[in-house]
Amino acid sequence: MNSTITHTVDVELPGVGSVAVRISERGEGRPILLLHGGAGLVSVAAFADRFAAERHARVLTPTHPGFDGTERPESLTTVGELAALYVALLDTLELTDVTVVGNSVGGWIAAELALLHPDRVSSVVLVDAVGIEAPDHPIIDFFALDLAQIADYSYADPDTYRIDPAQLSPAVLQVMAANRGTLQVYGGSMVDPTLRGRLPEITLPTLVIWGEADRVTDPENGRAFADAIPDAQLVIMKDTGHLPQIESPAELISLLWNFADTDGFGQPAA
Repeated sequence: MNSTITHTVDVELPGVGSVAVRISERGEGRPILLLHGGAGLVSVAAFADRFAAERHARVLTPTHPGFDGTERPESLTTVGELAALYVALLDTLELTDVTVVGNSVGGWIAAELALLHPDRVSSVVLVDAVGIEAPDHPIIDFFALDLAQIADYSYADPDTYRIDPAQLSPAVLQVMAANRGTLQVYGGSMVDPTLRGRLPEITLPTLVIWGEADRVTDPENGRAFADAIPDAQLVIMKDTGHLPQIESPAELISLLWNFADTDGFGQPAA
């Protein structure tokens, strides 16, 4: 079984300075940079464990600064800056041929990262990403939802994943509240009106994966991403909501690996 190593990497980001990035790594093989959404690292940790155990992959899961008790420099405030931070992280780690996978706000970060044309990245996967503006298909006002409502909007089978806040410790509730505050700093309304117009500049092979039952950002937003990004592939997952890595992990691993193990166009990767 793969063990998880967690360490902190100091990354220099122009305009911000040195940023301490906490990163967990597991497995060996093809590098996969897995970017979490607004719930923090817990939303991808179990999936990362399973991915690394089932495939020849080195799965790296950074914690966005300000989440899960980490420090966020006051000048680090945008999704675009997070994308630049992770490009610099890959440079610092000297990784190459990386597949970047992002869920929710992590998917938005991955899209912005692709727009930076990083040499070390070979492909990008957007999983139920926010950030895009699709007419008549607004992203839900996440910050107006309580935990029960978040489950209703996030899962095809919400009762299986519903969280009772009365069963959570004060420390956990405090972390969740802090994560929500950090998400609001980075994401704001969870939409960038300029993003859709910039997406055609992406040249990396891109896979867009969406849960059919996602009510946070419905599948039309996935189609908007796929339509805007040249040659992007779109996969709609049945019986799955906003968090496929939790609700349908086996199918998601298969989709990710089949894509990452090629150049994005059906040919073996270099």
